[in-house]
Amino acid sequence: MSDPAVPRRPTLDLRSLTPARVALGRSGASVPTKPLLDFTLDHARARDAVHAVFDAPRLAADLRALGLVVTEASSQAVDRRDYLRRPDLGRQLDAGSAELLARSASTPCPLAIVIGDGLSAAAVHAHAAALVASLQPLLAEGDVAIGRLVVASGARVALGDEIGAILGAGMVVMLIGERPGLSAPDSLGAYLTFAPKPGRSDAERNCVSNIHKAGLGYDEAAFKIAWLVREGLAREVTGVALKDESADRAPRRIGTARPE
Repeated sequence: MSDPAVPRRPTLDLRSLTPARVALGRSGASVPTKPLLDFTLDHARARDAVHAVFDAPRLAADLRALGLVVTEASSQAVDRRDYLRRPDLGRQLDAGSAELLARSASTPCPLAIVIGDGLSAAAVHAHAAALVASLQPLLAEGDVAIGRLVVASGARVALGDEIGAILGAGMVVMLIGERPGLSAPDSLGAYLTFAPKPGRSDAERNCVSNIHKAGLGYDEAAFKIAWLVREGLAREVTGVALKDESADRAPRRIGTARPE
């Protein structure tokens, strides 16, 4: 039994701690009208995010304004219907993009960044360029340059593996729109893979997720990503073998001795 001397915290207070739908109240056997309308609106926003058109040229222009060289590419998903019905097509480059990247891959690079629309182009439009801007100086502190940057349309996470392999990248960071939720239709995720090549599994990646205004901020996300990039390159591994200890340790500079 609870101690009667300890005042109870009203359940209603939980709403100030989470965007989840809790303590909605009820009207007869149903929820009140306002929570129902809020749910309907958030559901519509999530559907709109999935079907939003990806403006790759605009994003590429925003990234070039940061002083970066940007290449555009596409998966084998020719339209949004193909993309949603055939996830496998979003994991493979179309022939023209593969040829373009192969022609431009003159020398291997330590790091390539791929930005793909994923399941929320809205997330990429809202956050990708700002996140890259926060990431650049943190990578430079560890002597890691962004060797190549590719904006990919119709992209799934694994598309970065093929792109990274063609470019000869030591590591690929895939920034991609995450599956929209009812509280966050514009959440961006970052997936890091050492020695990318087709066939890599999710266990071989690190993920920094929920990057949006009400979630993980740009500076904090950039710090975590930069730490994982530098540690991953130094240890030559990502995934389950690389634990995110960015809150406890300073990142190493590339070229320092690896731990025994």
